[in-house]
Amino acid sequence: MNAVEIEEAVSNLASEPFDRAEFPFGFLSAFGNKETTIKRLRAGASNKSDLGGVLQTNNLHILVTDAGEVTRSLQALKSSPATTKAKAQFIVADEAKEVLKVCCDCC
Repeated sequence: MNAVEIEEAVSNLASEPFDRAEFPFGFLSAFGNKETTIKRLRAGASNKSDLGGVLQTNNLHILVTDAGEVTRSLQALKSSPATTKAKAQFIVADEAKEVLKVCCDCC
């Protein structure tokens, strides 16, 4: 996917009604993950999260949080042994309707 396609997919995701359980999978789909990858993560076969989120090895650890819990959740993602073990390049803490904080391995 190119940048324009990703932007369009993320915009479409943002315009849909928020579904807490489905958001991580929609987010990963927006960045071009194949449906088989999403199915494996959804089934738990390849989801390595130790926090109840979605962790895709060598890519992303995402956690949907309750209102006011983004900072605490981002800290939990940063210190998660599973994040380190899976070599996640990005962590995302999301609260209700919009992504508030994203962190990459550069910070």
